[in-house]
Amino acid sequence: MPNLKVITFIFFAFCFLPQIKAQDTKKAFQSTYYEQRRTLFESLPNTKKEIIFLGNSITDGSEWAELFQNKRIKNRGISGDVTEGVLFRLNEVTESKPAKVFLLIGINDLARGISKDTVFANICQIVKLIEEHSPKTKVYVQSILPVNPDFGKFQNHCTKTDELLWINEQLSDWCEQNSVGFIDLFSNFKNAGNNWMNPLYTNDGLHLTGDGYLLWAKLIQKVL
Repeated sequence: MPNLKVITFIFFAFCFLPQIKAQDTKKAFQSTYYEQRRTLFESLPNTKKEIIFLGNSITDGSEWAELFQNKRIKNRGISGDVTEGVLFRLNEVTESKPAKVFLLIGINDLARGISKDTVFANICQIVKLIEEHSPKTKVYVQSILPVNPDFGKFQNHCTKTDELLWINEQLSDWCEQNSVGFIDLFSNFKNAGNNWMNPLYTNDGLHLTGDGYLLWAKLIQKVL
């Protein structure tokens, strides 16, 4: 007769196996907020000729449609997002076959210790996938913004200036070689004397104030 303890062990193992697998398959970037935003985006209706702003908290923080007085604009920013997170939810972006996509992503990757080479490769992959699944979409890659350590916050972000400068340079060259739009935000947001975020446009060293978003809007107005 089979051992009762063995049978009990096998029963509970099978009962909890799916739960363990579900936990194991969850990606590191899938925070509660990420899933709230991602599932909301997937639930919203697609519209014609969408203009999508895609990225992390810096994109998430703006009221883009109101800023430009343009109802076609959709905010697809998620605070804390990384390049892998954008890749994971990219189908929702391309499904509507948008007219334009403005992409800004990468600083959170660097803060988490992801290599600059991986960040660069992932951004290029995002662009390639958009072009593959929505060939008529015009993609604009925006340079990673500077950060400012004087505010004493986001220490992991503020130590990555050399890496983000390298990524921005690589992206500029890659976009030129592949006929992809590139927008240099970095040089317009940095201090005159160094490569830190100008305090006129931030109140925490990383995120933008209203004046920061107004400058951003001015820089991209011609291609919107």
